[in-house]
Amino acid sequence: MNFVNLKVDVVDRICRVTINRPDKLNALNQATIAELDRAVEAAVADPEVWAIIVTGAGDKSFVAGADIQELNGLEALEARTFARRGQMVFSRLEQSAKPTLAAVNGFALGGGCELAMACHLRIASSNAVFGQPEVKLGLIPGYGGTQRLPRLVGRGVALELLLTGRNVKAEEAQRIGLVNQVVEPDQLLGAAEKMLSVILANGPTAVGLCVDAVNRGIALSLEQGCALEADLFAVGASSPEMAEGTQAFLEKRPASFR
Repeated sequence: MNFVNLKVDVVDRICRVTINRPDKLNALNQATIAELDRAVEAAVADPEVWAIIVTGAGDKSFVAGADIQELNGLEALEARTFARRGQMVFSRLEQSAKPTLAAVNGFALGGGCELAMACHLRIASSNAVFGQPEVKLGLIPGYGGTQRLPRLVGRGVALELLLTGRNVKAEEAQRIGLVNQVVEPDQLLGAAEKMLSVILANGPTAVGLCVDAVNRGIALSLEQGCALEADLFAVGASSPEMAEGTQAFLEKRPASFR
């Protein structure tokens, strides 16, 4: 599969998707969004891929935001279509049964912050900067930022960041729960691969069921969420992975999941 604005490679069951527009600080134009959609769809469908890393080319920027030239002059219906298209692509990452991880190098602003939040996990380099500065352009986030940010950091902190457009550095992002881990820039991809290797040692069906339970359960009451969990627990209990995992535990050996 050929791409103009992405680099895609698969090594040791991990698909690395790199936004590759360094001259534009990896800003997301519509062509890049379309390529990202194709890349993620292919990775999710590929049985040789068990996890996905999303990162940006270079060390200055993960994704600096949407391409402002494409935003300028949008009419209302065009703007809605613009937003829904990006939301659909980002939701593909969020709803993937395979773990998705954003390795954030440098600026993750606007659409870049939204892309990182759509991934299940986020590791940031110490020079990373996050923000939703859309209000400074007279806009609001359009790729899910107003919805995912409060789910990650809480309503009050999310509103502060959304209403002020203030950027946060990596350490603060970790403190407020926006980022899982902060590492030095030269350790970023290694740390991402290390975290995923720990996850990939577990049953892949169970990993996918955990993602599904959290994604769907977060919008439910506790009682409804627990009922969903019981249903998904039953799915996991009937899988070959459960038989292998429990047998391996009893035999005091590493499990071999396929």
